[in-house]
Amino acid sequence: MSTPSKTGPEAAAPTAGPDARPGAAPAEDQDVSAAGSQLSTAPREDTPHPGLGVIGWARWFWRQLTSMRIALLLLLLLSLGAIPGSLIPQSGTDETKVADFRAAHTLLAPVYDRLGLFHVYSSVWFSAIYILLFVSLIGCIVPRTWQFVGQLRGRPPGAPKRLNRLPAYTTWRSGARPEEISQAALALLRRRRFRAHLAGDAVAAEKGYLREVGNLAFHLALIVMLTAFAWGQLFKSEGNKLIVEGDGFSNTLTQYDDFKSGNLFTQDDLDPFSFRLDTFQGTYEETGPNRGTPRTYQAGVTYSVGAYGKDEKSLIKVNEPLEIGDSKVYLTAHGYAPVVTVRDGKGAVVYREAVPLLPLDSNVTSSGAIKVMDGYRDAKGAKEQLGFQAFFLPSYGGKNTAVVSQFPALLNPILNLAAYHGDLGVDAGIPQSVYQLDKKNLKAFKDSKGQTLRVNLKPGETMKLPDGAGSITFEKGIKEWANFQVTRQPGSGWALGGALTAIFGLAASLFIQRRRVWVRATEGPDGVTVVEMAGLGRSESAKVPEELGDLAGVLYDGTAAPPGADDPTAPADPAHTAGPAEPADSSDSPVAPPEGAEQQ
Repeated sequence: MSTPSKTGPEAAAPTAGPDARPGAAPAEDQDVSAAGSQLSTAPREDTPHPGLGVIGWARWFWRQLTSMRIALLLLLLLSLGAIPGSLIPQSGTDETKVADFRAAHTLLAPVYDRLGLFHVYSSVWFSAIYILLFVSLIGCIVPRTWQFVGQLRGRPPGAPKRLNRLPAYTTWRSGARPEEISQAALALLRRRRFRAHLAGDAVAAEKGYLREVGNLAFHLALIVMLTAFAWGQLFKSEGNKLIVEGDGFSNTLTQYDDFKSGNLFTQDDLDPFSFRLDTFQGTYEETGPNRGTPRTYQAGVTYSVGAYGKDEKSLIKVNEPLEIGDSKVYLTAHGYAPVVTVRDGKGAVVYREAVPLLPLDSNVTSSGAIKVMDGYRDAKGAKEQLGFQAFFLPSYGGKNTAVVSQFPALLNPILNLAAYHGDLGVDAGIPQSVYQLDKKNLKAFKDSKGQTLRVNLKPGETMKLPDGAGSITFEKGIKEWANFQVTRQPGSGWALGGALTAIFGLAASLFIQRRRVWVRATEGPDGVTVVEMAGLGRSESAKVPEELGDLAGVLYDGTAAPPGADDPTAPADPAHTAGPAEPADSSDSPVAPPEGAEQQ
């Protein structure tokens, strides 16, 4: 059999006669095109007609906006637009870094302000891309969904008049009656999960509807994810709180060390709960290449929900947060809080607290400041403020080693203090870090050599200040602190569900082939039944011919007449062939085996 240069419904048809209307498609082409119609719900692209005016151009613009090409372009623009939000400091995330950037880049900062690059995700241009993508996806999925529902409620179209014009085709002659062939084909196709019915003189069947379901699910999942992300950005909240063992926290804005939220977040959205850090437990690898790596890293807390909630205990571990309502409490950091006692010149206790110090390395070498702001008087009774620059080493290696901790656990704790007196600058109304000393108006206490007084203290030891100015004691009880991050991310579950749905929908649209099969059995001039089978897929694929060949073989085996039943010349053991299908009238035998499905 000769192979045409084109395949599928676009295969060339006989030339139209002289009476055919100019520009009209031949009847056979129209017949084949109808057989392949509605294999997809993708809208046809219209070309704007100049005579249609504003309505025509508006319809064309809507078609373009809701096309897959524009949706992909908008997704690309959205991804590109998110890049500045990752590289440039954002005002809603870190105001300090934004201020530093403005100070360091005096020329770029005004340009970035005009372009909205310091608040990318709430800028006009990013919102416009986001909204256009929403409109594009919704405008694409709604009509396609209704069209697909209509296809599900309908039936596969009838067979074309010439099945041999389809891409996959096979034929054979059988001794069974046409009615028997049709019923057997109908039963076979239904067993193979085809939607099949008798349409005129042929059986029409269709399979692979999940391909379009996956396509629509993918589009719907994108809408769900975009909605969830937008909802999460608008109503999210995230705050951090450092808590020393024995101290507590209540979920109110004033309790946070730092807090940031979405544009539509209000204080009423905070979940009412409180908790207390009872203990922090951390153990570390003592030997081997992983020495110092945490083995146990958990915080024991007592929490309650609401104003009169019952106290409950829980353990918060890394990646195992405490979930209360829509909020999640994560354990993010850990350090030490040495307990110090400061006495004035008369020996009265003016300060006694556990002072959290910030880790500088993986072995928890820590630094910070101790500030005595009120109640201190020197030896002469004058009011003054004290400040101590503090370094804490949980495992000090000794005098001949570097002044850093050798291990994160409390093996040989040392508190290194440098003492200052004067004005700490806390009364000026200018915010300052609790972990740093502003030495602008401070004077250092001097030792006997005229150097800044600096002493290494072990637990229980005391540093005396010169001239009877008082003392500071490093108490034996060393507490630990933990930093908690309280997050509220509404819509995260919907975003995860949308992402999973998008993955499965994309897989279904890529790997499932929507195809149609027709079987026609007619009685030939010599009284022998001629069976034709043809298949058509949405796209070129080897799966359709292979499946058609398999169906043809099963149907032939199930309907072939016994040897000699109708024709003594029929072969006793017909062999299935996979070569090109021969014309029905060229067979030497009244009963010929089905040829393998051919990709023409």
